[in-house]
Amino acid sequence: MLLCFAGGAVLLGRWHPAFVASVTLVLSIAPLVLSRWAQVVVPPSFIAAIVLFVGGTLFLGEAFDFYERFWWWDIAMHGSSAVGFGLVGFVLIFMMFQGDTYAAPPWAVALFAFSFAMAVGALWEVFEFAMDQLFGLNMQKSGLLDTMGDLIVDAIGALVGAGSGWLYLRFQGRRGPMALIEEFVRKNPRFFTRLRRK
Repeated sequence: MLLCFAGGAVLLGRWHPAFVASVTLVLSIAPLVLSRWAQVVVPPSFIAAIVLFVGGTLFLGEAFDFYERFWWWDIAMHGSSAVGFGLVGFVLIFMMFQGDTYAAPPWAVALFAFSFAMAVGALWEVFEFAMDQLFGLNMQKSGLLDTMGDLIVDAIGALVGAGSGWLYLRFQGRRGPMALIEEFVRKNPRFFTRLRRK
């Protein structure tokens, strides 16, 4: 579908939508390529979440101007990405300790996950600032207010993602975002050889 949209946009001379659709397609396929390269099994729910987010932020947000049409779209995209990066940060540190909950206590793993998600959010704000300054874009919208609002939403989303990791380790939770963690652990047991289940 994205390929057809990009092709149609090129035929009509609409270069911005064509570029956005092409980038969306590449970023949607990238997790599959990277997972094969790293020999990591990425669960279908992870892939679906990535595709929905990339489609929402780039395709709908940029090509169909959802950021301007719906005041809450930016909040939804920042919040969901922060939750996702909080979960990714959790999984990364948990993999580093091979699932050893004694070497990596739940609060420490959650703190790293929160910090990871916030770092990604801050880097994105730097990217927006650079694009505005270098290419005269308006990614920051209202400047400081937009940046601080985005970082606050990022912090809330990061807390949800990191908190889900903490709950997963502390109480062996399996619902909501914790189910995504459990699915990843179950499909990649070789990375979690020291995991002790209650």
